[in-house]
Amino acid sequence: MPRGRLRVYLGAAPGVGKTYAMLCEGHRRQDRGTDVVVGYVETYDRPRTTELLDGLEVLPRRTLGYRGAAFTELDVDAVLARRPQVALIDELAHTNVPGSGRTKRWQDIEEVLDAGIDVISTVNIQHLESLNDVVEHITGIPQRETVPDEVVRRAEQVELVDMTAEALRRRMAHGNVYPPEKIDAALSNYFRVGNLTALRELALLWLADKVDEQLDSYRAAHDITGTWEARERVVVALTGGAEGETLIRRAARIAERARGADLLAVHVVRGDGLSDASPAHLARQRALIEDLGGTYHQVVGEDIPSALLDFARGVNATQLVLGASRRGRLAQLFSRGVGVTTTARSGPIDVHMVTHEQIGHRQWLPTFAPGVGRRRRIAGFALAALGIPLLTALLELARDDLSLPSEILLFLVLVVGIALVGGCWPAISAALAAFLVLNYYFTPPLYVWTIADPDNLLALIVFAVVAIAVSAVVDLAARRAREAARARAEAAVLSNLAGSVLRGEHPLSALLSRLRETFAQDSATLLERRPESGRTPEEQHDPRAWHVVDAAGAPPCPSPDAGDTHIAVGEDLALALRGPTLPAADRRVLEAFATQAAVALHQHRLAEQAEQSRQLTAANEMRTALLAAVSHDLRTPLASASAAVESLLSDDVAWSEEDEAELLDTAYQSLVRLDRLVANLLDMSRLQSGTLGIVTRQLAVADAVPQALDGLDANGLVRIQIPETLPDVLADPGLLERVLANLIGNALHYNPPGRSVLVTASALADHVEVRIIDRGPGVRPEDQEKIFLPFQRLGDRDKNTGVGLGLALARGLTEAMHGTLAPDETPGGGLTMVLTLPTAESPAIPEQSSAERPAPRGSIR
Repeated sequence: MPRGRLRVYLGAAPGVGKTYAMLCEGHRRQDRGTDVVVGYVETYDRPRTTELLDGLEVLPRRTLGYRGAAFTELDVDAVLARRPQVALIDELAHTNVPGSGRTKRWQDIEEVLDAGIDVISTVNIQHLESLNDVVEHITGIPQRETVPDEVVRRAEQVELVDMTAEALRRRMAHGNVYPPEKIDAALSNYFRVGNLTALRELALLWLADKVDEQLDSYRAAHDITGTWEARERVVVALTGGAEGETLIRRAARIAERARGADLLAVHVVRGDGLSDASPAHLARQRALIEDLGGTYHQVVGEDIPSALLDFARGVNATQLVLGASRRGRLAQLFSRGVGVTTTARSGPIDVHMVTHEQIGHRQWLPTFAPGVGRRRRIAGFALAALGIPLLTALLELARDDLSLPSEILLFLVLVVGIALVGGCWPAISAALAAFLVLNYYFTPPLYVWTIADPDNLLALIVFAVVAIAVSAVVDLAARRAREAARARAEAAVLSNLAGSVLRGEHPLSALLSRLRETFAQDSATLLERRPESGRTPEEQHDPRAWHVVDAAGAPPCPSPDAGDTHIAVGEDLALALRGPTLPAADRRVLEAFATQAAVALHQHRLAEQAEQSRQLTAANEMRTALLAAVSHDLRTPLASASAAVESLLSDDVAWSEEDEAELLDTAYQSLVRLDRLVANLLDMSRLQSGTLGIVTRQLAVADAVPQALDGLDANGLVRIQIPETLPDVLADPGLLERVLANLIGNALHYNPPGRSVLVTASALADHVEVRIIDRGPGVRPEDQEKIFLPFQRLGDRDKNTGVGLGLALARGLTEAMHGTLAPDETPGGGLTMVLTLPTAESPAIPEQSSAERPAPRGSIR
């Protein structure tokens, strides 16, 4: 029986219309005569979705009990017994109630598909396993229900149900997604514009990757090797030379002109694994290509043009960027070169030949060290010195039994043996000596340096050529084996280095430590030139011109020339080593270490600068807030108290007892308010210095809101809707009261006359959100963060009521209690302030003394 086909409607978030689209497809197929049933659909009481169930056969669900409650699940047996052509089964990533038989609904759907029944299902992008951690990082909400990506990728059709973030938020505000009591919480949390935009991009990119896979599968199935320019892909070929950065930047500009183009870099390594490319250059170029948003690839191939084009066609590249050849005109007469050959074979792929500064610098062939060591070469010369006389003596004794060809072959065997022992030069020397010996002792006329028979001359010349060629081949094989072993060792060293950094070791310290251990050095030091020093040769030796950035081992080198080996890293950095002198071949790996050390230092300093900037910004914000508090919150009560006392002391007016009592009460209330504000300012001063004694305890939000209203002239204009089941929060009672009073007072100030301010609260995961909702003029999205700055008021109006410190203080106090304060739009107009606090059941916050407690954002450290 053929397996059923799966069709999936993919959405970026709940409410975009996946279930609606699935039901519409069910009606369309039913109208065509297809047998369609609804196996499981969750409408969430959305009227328009529920209406689509009319006219479709809905199979009964299976009811299961769990922890004293009844749940309904998909009845797979009922679907299999009914055997429709198509089954509509919602929520592909759903987790079944324990006792259902299978853990996940996608496993139920797999069984239905195995029975030959087509299935149409739905899933949101946040439920895909590969994107689960990404979505949690974006939204802050973990997704416990996931489905393996492979399940969705195997679907015959995946259709994206798309909707802009603004349109989805309007749907929610109109009540088309969630009931009214959940709208505010949803809009201010998961359904923020930023969250929805990021999720939409994830869905589009994931679907684009699947389309690419389908295109690749189609091309492979139909044996299509040509390039289809469905999407621009720019490939830049790197040789490991200094010109690579120029090529990468040129390729990046080409890719930038084509919106959405992919940028790839490829380096071709010879089939024997050996490469003459500079590891330091490749490391820098790999970092550059990744910084520009591209990817780095390495392929193996003997024929470089073929390897480049195979890679380009494999990734469906449309453009290929190559560097102009550095070879001279004479060399180009014998070989067209990589660029010309690649261009001739490229077909529909556009090839860009880019000029660079290295064109005038011809790249000569590298000089290799001998293939064998010094001891073996000495042994080879010794064997030649002893073997040739000994063999000559033996052949003299057997002169009557052997012919000249036999004697030549025996000498050839000796030369090959010498080549195996001592390498090329001892074997060549032995071949020339054997040539002379054969001429003198065994070629007629004997014992003279002449040859009478031309055939004998030819035989001796062939002997010499073969002996020298065999010696060269043996030496080359030994050299390649040695280079391969060294390359393998270098790869192991760099792999170990990368692993130590990935395991969490300090990058720079780990680099220097691994470098010292690898090359058995006494110390490894990274030095930086002091800004005030010059670059004369004399200062290269002066320790005062350098300072030690980091070192491993002792003693560190005070200057580059103080080390036994040093490598310059740019103009201002140098890596110095103390210990055994390293051969020139080790500089390849040393350059890679030095480059990585420079990158690690740069990243560390960027992180330090970012932290310093954050601290300076926080300090400036708090200083400004404290200065504003003096002119804003202290001015009003002080003026009221002064005016009341001055009136009582005046002899110009005869005050009645009621008037005196009222003035005394005004002065008293103003002084009480002044005392409270001074205490708050002192607390803020302690907070900015990290010494504020914040005591968090478990308390109910429903108790804190009325206490905050006691100091406000609300006049019944505040409605409180806090559920009784709301969990308690962890907060400082006094600070929470201050924050709520500021937020509610601000909402009352901007609310239209006669309209009430709504205070609601709801639980979300391990946090409680308190929302203060007004129907005032609202704040534009681009200005929402500005209202938390001191001296900022909406439209700079009403200058007699202060300079706008309340919200800045409220955010600072909230963050001191490990909470957050953020603005959001009120559906229908207005501003909603969302105060988020941890619940009493949330993971414990590490206890800190008041002196160690970190200052909140906007404070002075």
